[in-house]
This record gives sequence, structure tokens and C-alpha cells, in this order.
Amino acid sequence: MKACAQKYAPGEDARRWGICGLLHDFDYEQFPNADQHPYIGSKILEEAGFDPDLRQAIMGHAPYTGVPRETLMAKALFACDELCGFLTACALVQPSKSIADVKPASVKKKLKDKAFARSVSRDDIYNGAKELGADLEEHVAFIREALLQIADQIGLAGQP
Repeated sequence: MKACAQKYAPGEDARRWGICGLLHDFDYEQFPNADQHPYIGSKILEEAGFDPDLRQAIMGHAPYTGVPRETLMAKALFACDELCGFLTACALVQPSKSIADVKPASVKKKLKDKAFARSVSRDDIYNGAKELGADLEEHVAFIREALLQIADQIGLAGQP
């Protein structure tokens, strides 16, 4: 999300966007059902003093909430969420377990394989890129590069 802020909204606070990305699913393990997530998390964030724009972006990342994605941060969160999970899955099936070995062209092929990472919504990936105004292949390459920059922190740098 920080990389998206730098690319799509250079005047905005990239750290805040990063916080949005880190917090958007913090409640999911405890409250995984659609009638709970991200509603409970948003309420917790409100009580903790987080601003409405950040909470609206988090609510909008789940299409079933019906919350519109009006800000660039909200659109970027939606465009990155499922794609990051999909890219992670692509990396973990590599012999090296490294995001460095994931090629954008192979990601497009894997998107067509409904059996691969079947819980990842392809519609969300396609619609997210479209809402952000990004070409899908370029968006995949951009997000892959952003993940590559932090691969060691997120466990995608490969096996030692």
C-alpha cells in the first residue's frame, strides 16, 4: 500500500496507506464471517480513534459491505488485497518459495486456472485493477515489485 501511495497519490501520506493495508484484515481470524468482518474491525478502529477515511477504505475492501470505494486509498486497498494473496500463492509454489521467481506472465496464466488458489476472487483482482485505472498486467508487475522490496519481511525472499 505504501508503494501504491507513492505511485497513485504522491502527495498523500504513504505511511497512513501502509497502516491501512496492515490493519484491513486484523479482525479476520477472530471474526471471519461476512456478517462480522470487517464490521467489527471497523468498530474497534473507530473506538481507537482511527479516522473515517481509513475505516471507509477498510470497509470498502470487502465488496459485500456495499461501502463505495471513493478515495484512491480505498481503490488501492481493494486492488491490492486479493492480488497480494494470489502473488503469495504463486511464490509459495515456486521451488525457491521466492517472489523473485514469479513472472507476471505466469500469474496471468494462473489466474485462469480456477483450481489454483481457489479461494482468491479473480473478479476482485480484475475489478480492482479496473477501478484503480491500471492495466492488469502492469498492476501485477507493480505489486510483485512492491512485494519483492519487502520479501524478507513477509517471508517471500526464498529458502535460505
